[in-house]
Amino acid sequence: MTLRQPHQDAILPAADAARIRQVLAACAQLLSWAEANPQFAAAARDIAQAAGLSRAPSALAGEVNLAIDTLDFCDAARSAR
Repeated sequence: MTLRQPHQDAILPAADAARIRQVLAACAQLLSWAEANPQFAAAARDIAQAAGLSRAPSALAGEVNLAIDTLDFCDAARSAR
């Protein structure tokens, strides 16, 4: 297996893309839940900050939702033939 270069597109089988989407959706739900529950709000802020964003968990949730949209609306891979 060779890692792709930054300028190369990543090509995933549909099943892998669907699984990644499920994980991202679970992350978005968890962030939303943590932000809404006072005993976990500080942890949600720390997670957002550790991801290199502002301390607003909604900023991280926005990035997760953008990743989901990218999976949902990306073009299908073209055949190399």
